[in-house]
Amino acid sequence: MFTDHTVETAPAASRRSMESVSAAWGHLPQAVARMAESPHALDGFLKMSALFESTTLDPHSRETVILTVAERNQCHLCIGIHETKLAKLGPAERPERLESVRQFTHQVLASSGAVSDEELARFLDAGYSRQNALEVVLGIGTYTLSTLANRLTRSA
Repeated sequence: MFTDHTVETAPAASRRSMESVSAAWGHLPQAVARMAESPHALDGFLKMSALFESTTLDPHSRETVILTVAERNQCHLCIGIHETKLAKLGPAERPERLESVRQFTHQVLASSGAVSDEELARFLDAGYSRQNALEVVLGIGTYTLSTLANRLTRSA
């Protein structure tokens, strides 16, 4: 039902973003080609993703947040991409810390953000900050947009 747009067939407002992604990846991913149907959704995801990548969360933690959201939303495309990215990062220095961010991400999702003081304290005790807690929320929002769009457009 959704079109695999090229830069030439996409809405004009999507073309610049598509060209940037294509240049960075060396090809145009199907998920981007289909999300291009909505320039606002595509641009929003790309901006949010760039913001999330610039947070103070370390790369292993960011990928763990993304994978947690992708697994919850059953986005097999995102799972594949981000498992590969996580593997390329190599082993984490503190795997128990990643388990903490994974659990915290699940708790934020399950409680719609209303985590208990004890759950937040466990996250902080693992070496994360209150800023990191809000950055987890940014990651959840970013990759909820991506995973749901991928499933809607049948990219996942």
